[in-house]
Amino acid sequence: MTSAKIFFGTNIRFLRERRKLTQEDFAEQLGFTRVKLAAIEAGRTENPAAADIIKFSDFFGLSIDNLFRVDLRGVGELPLRELEAGNELYMKGTNLRVLAISTDKTNKENVEYVPIKAKAGYRSGYTNPEFIASLPKYSVPGLPQTGTFRMFPTIGDSMLPVPEGADVICRYVEDWTSLKPGTLCIVILDGEQDFVFKKVTVLIEGKKILLESLNRSYEPYEVRTGDVLEIWKFHSYFSKDVPERISEVQHISQTMETILKQLKEMQEKLKMPEPVVA
Repeated sequence: MTSAKIFFGTNIRFLRERRKLTQEDFAEQLGFTRVKLAAIEAGRTENPAAADIIKFSDFFGLSIDNLFRVDLRGVGELPLRELEAGNELYMKGTNLRVLAISTDKTNKENVEYVPIKAKAGYRSGYTNPEFIASLPKYSVPGLPQTGTFRMFPTIGDSMLPVPEGADVICRYVEDWTSLKPGTLCIVILDGEQDFVFKKVTVLIEGKKILLESLNRSYEPYEVRTGDVLEIWKFHSYFSKDVPERISEVQHISQTMETILKQLKEMQEKLKMPEPVVA
């Protein structure tokens, strides 16, 4: 089992510099020596005293869990202010989600690509700016000016007609409860579970999420929100496969759906009883 990454020292240094405090000034405010503070920031103090940890937490207005487990350098100024204010915008479910990003020379966000071989590492490094910066990066034309986008490969046939091996471009979802039922998304699951490309419905009270495949051969299933790390809403996809010609059965099915839709629209206009289909 791999040990959890600890960001306490780097976070303290980052937060101190963000407030434009020298080590000497900051140490004096907390009642530390500069040498003691320097050791903590450099990670040379493996087990800081509980009283000292509480002082840091109180001073910066951040939870102890955030100080230790989240690399705050990759959070961004706006969400960091939300965390300092105790805002639960980033607490949909049991996991704190903060987004690490990379930018180009013009400070424009990259579209990072998460290849299959990087999937296991992504689950442990998705909040680490250094890991995100190591991913392949692309500039994709036609994307909206707002939002953060990332690209993921698809595996398997559960989302046909989107072909296996397609590269799906998705927009990061901050508030899962904002998703409309049945929204197509890439869902990053914790532990040994895989990334999945499914229709997502957040169930009542936000404690579980229903995942459904486009391919009806696969049964829908539920996951706990606590098992979800990130959700990325589908935007578009790239594929080298040419779509197959539509079959007669598919043609008949689509024709029937169109007719039923038209009948329903007529029924709503005329307030007639709904048509009975044998």
